[in-house]
Amino acid sequence: MKPRRRKPKCYGQVLLTQVWKRLNLIECDYFGLEFQNVQSCWIWLEPMKPIVRQVRRPKNTVLRLAVKFFPPDPGQLQEEYTRYLFALQLKRDLLEERLTCTDTTAALLASHLLQAEIGDYEEALVREHLRAHEYLPGQERALERILELHRGHAGQTPAESDFQVLEIARKLEMYGIRFHTASDREGAKINLAVSHMGVLVFQSCARVRLQMFLNERLCPEFQSSTKINTFNWSRLRKLSFKRKRFLIKLHPEVHGPYQDTLEFVLGSRDACKNFWKTCVEYHTFFRLADQPKPRARAILFSRGSSFRYSGRTQKQLVDYVKDGGMKRIPYERKHSKTQMSLRALNANLPRQSVLFTEGTRTPASPSSTSASFCSGPASPPAPVGLLGSKDGSGSPTGPPAPSARWPAAERSGVAAAPPPGPPAFQPCQGLSVESPQLPSTRKTPPSLSPLGPAEQGSSPLLSPVLSDAGGAGTDDQEELRHKCAPADEAYFIAKEILATERTYLKDLEVITVWFRSAVVKADAMPADLMTLLFSNIDPIYEFHSGFLREVEQRLALWEGSSSAQATGDHRRIGDVLLSNMLQLKTLTRHFQRLHEVLTELEAASSRLRRLEALRRDFELQKVCYLPLNAFLLKPLQRLRHYRLLLRRLCASDRQDPDRGDQDRADRREALKAITEVTSTLQHSLVRLENLQKLMELQRDLVGIENLIAPGREFIREGCLHKLTRKGLQQRMFFLFSDMLLYTGRGASGTSRFRIRGLLPLRGMLVEERENEWSVPHCFTIYAAQKTVVVAASTQLEKEKWMRDLNAAINAAKSSADTALAPLGSVLCPLPRRPSDEVSLEESEDDARRARCSSGGPGQHRASTAMHVCWDRTTSISRADRSAAVENQLSGYLLRKFKNSSGWQKLWVVFTNFCLFFYKTHQDDCPLASLPLLGYSVSLPGEADGIHKEHVFKLQFKSHVYFFRAESKYTLGRWMEVIKSASTSPGRAGTSEEEA
Repeated sequence: MKPRRRKPKCYGQVLLTQVWKRLNLIECDYFGLEFQNVQSCWIWLEPMKPIVRQVRRPKNTVLRLAVKFFPPDPGQLQEEYTRYLFALQLKRDLLEERLTCTDTTAALLASHLLQAEIGDYEEALVREHLRAHEYLPGQERALERILELHRGHAGQTPAESDFQVLEIARKLEMYGIRFHTASDREGAKINLAVSHMGVLVFQSCARVRLQMFLNERLCPEFQSSTKINTFNWSRLRKLSFKRKRFLIKLHPEVHGPYQDTLEFVLGSRDACKNFWKTCVEYHTFFRLADQPKPRARAILFSRGSSFRYSGRTQKQLVDYVKDGGMKRIPYERKHSKTQMSLRALNANLPRQSVLFTEGTRTPASPSSTSASFCSGPASPPAPVGLLGSKDGSGSPTGPPAPSARWPAAERSGVAAAPPPGPPAFQPCQGLSVESPQLPSTRKTPPSLSPLGPAEQGSSPLLSPVLSDAGGAGTDDQEELRHKCAPADEAYFIAKEILATERTYLKDLEVITVWFRSAVVKADAMPADLMTLLFSNIDPIYEFHSGFLREVEQRLALWEGSSSAQATGDHRRIGDVLLSNMLQLKTLTRHFQRLHEVLTELEAASSRLRRLEALRRDFELQKVCYLPLNAFLLKPLQRLRHYRLLLRRLCASDRQDPDRGDQDRADRREALKAITEVTSTLQHSLVRLENLQKLMELQRDLVGIENLIAPGREFIREGCLHKLTRKGLQQRMFFLFSDMLLYTGRGASGTSRFRIRGLLPLRGMLVEERENEWSVPHCFTIYAAQKTVVVAASTQLEKEKWMRDLNAAINAAKSSADTALAPLGSVLCPLPRRPSDEVSLEESEDDARRARCSSGGPGQHRASTAMHVCWDRTTSISRADRSAAVENQLSGYLLRKFKNSSGWQKLWVVFTNFCLFFYKTHQDDCPLASLPLLGYSVSLPGEADGIHKEHVFKLQFKSHVYFFRAESKYTLGRWMEVIKSASTSPGRAGTSEEEA
């Protein structure tokens, strides 16, 4: 008698929902069920399609749970349970040789997996465990290296080990990559893949082997494929397929005069369609805020596929978890050695009805984790992981779980692994999966405690290592990480290169991704200008993306060994720096054309209202945390930063006698190479910085035209108090190479400044006459037709202004023959006064006419350096801005407020005299900002009650912050750069601006 079939048209979503419920998986949208089709290709179970139309041979089909979407940063995974499942997926990929890497990196990953599995190093136990369980192909060759690395992980919890696995794996080029074999138009064999960035193209293994053989560089650690191109989502206009051909259409500004459609041929129509579906799902999940609405189906005829991604996007998933959309089950696991007794007590419990096995118990079973769905006796279920529930090595506390009877390496197994070969698919009555009854006695890790209202932002919570440090547990984790990290100065300089490179790449993405997307969507920029802009920015972005990846991989090896064991290649960084600094020379023409890009963009904005409105709206977005033009300066400014860091790195060689001679030589050659590049481009950078500042002032100041003129240079901007009939009035002064402007706040409701006076430098005289006016820190400016009395906030500010004014006046005298373009103004002419009369403010009628002619206040960014100078009554010179460029810094810091008890870990970026705070380095928008002008930086005193190492204190009036760095070197660097941006503490000002 045939078994009765239930729900023959049951959709895939029904099965997925029951699996998520049984696993109690909150962040379930990262996962999926996959199976092999008739052609033995792994494909995903589609939620919106009946199962019987997908699984053609149910009796011979194995469904397995797997990670479907790989986020770029494990910090985006908010649940420890989810990170554990990801670690198991990477364990499977490592064994199946999908996650290709060098032998050293593979051993490092295996050592962390081993630490999470059985805990701290015990040689006899570890060797016995590795004899019974395989982590790597050919594990015997790397056995001693695995043991050596495992010995250095003492004290790591399973959660910390899982996070280290994710952190190392995400830096590998093959992280989350699933190959789809194809060929290009010439018939050359390639591999296609898709990631969060876009569509990737790899050379096939055979081509890489041949190329390396011809170049006589064949080595045992070569990668199976080499990435040759990346098509970012922002550069793609359309993805489609026609039979076996996969088509990529690019935006016009990307392909330029070349072909706008790229064509790849896959093995079959089904393979092509499956890859197209994967691309659609990845694009929707990572790029869209909301899932797209289903397209209405045609009544008679339909053209094209109606396939759409049906789950939540990453943004929706993050918001759902953060807002508590699903009740969280507290989760905690321990090492397997603490669970031996539980295994003994539960050795005879019945099997679960859902089988999730790793397939790594014996070397004879190379297949990855499979999941057989069958009916069976129910038993008290426990949380099931990617490959099952956590037992010995990470079993949750509470009532004994059935998974506790399995060996230590099978901490994820709910049932014993089937013998090698495809297990039978047993017909399930409707494929029902019971909802688990989870123990309620587990504890929530303190590192996952929610943020308070002041600290919450749009970014996801971090891992236990990089999460909010409100409790004492995070301090212990930080101390453990600092103890295990290398201690030499060269390591921290290399880490600074890595941190600042991450920030720099995010800054480039403001142009290459965000601004490009806004421009394409609005269709507001001429095609020739788009080609000019992106054809010069994109090659720079592609270069730095590769450089960042190389530095991440080298630092992962460096951090994988203790400072006593790290020798040879593990501590080398010079070869990476040298090869990339030499490559920078090939980008010189792109750097030199940035001046043209900036000029053309400004000209088009003044000519096209739609483009000007687009720029204004874009600069008000959170992702554009600086003026748009400032991001175009970043590539040239980064070159100067490289030079500073390489000088520090070469200087550290004298303190490290164990450094290899070859690494020393590589570092010196890298410094020489970047010095040549910066010397060539120094003049371009100075011109570009001056042009960008004039453009910024032209847009911010109301009542002046033609501020940008050949030969005009910005010198200083700042706040002074001007003597008027009503007494001292606060004014904003701007000193240029040919004139001095002073402005005042515009009408209420606007943050813009309105021109109130203009004083030419020719014939100007500056005198110090405090006794005459009885005003502290005052001096008198005699112009051709005006006399102005101004007062600075401090004696130091007065000396700075008088020094720069006198230098500018002398320079103007020597260049008397050079005539600058006249300034136009929308203001009516300023009233002239006798030369011996103190300048007073223009009349109310003049001010009223000026407000009417300026076109209204409008909306504008109120956090620029100009506004900070106004609020803090200080000033910034051209030399200050130049120094700030070289002193940019990024990294993780622990922050504590004056009256708070806990520390919060944040990614902190210092640029443009301001600290910007992010939850992680992957976030696009800052959570808050802190302008540093007027702040003092020092070490905490006894009265502050701070008993931690590497802490510095920021104070402005009654506003006090404490920041904790990871090392003595990092502490010194942060204090150094902040001192370069802050000013004397005696100046007046207002409270800091918190976003």
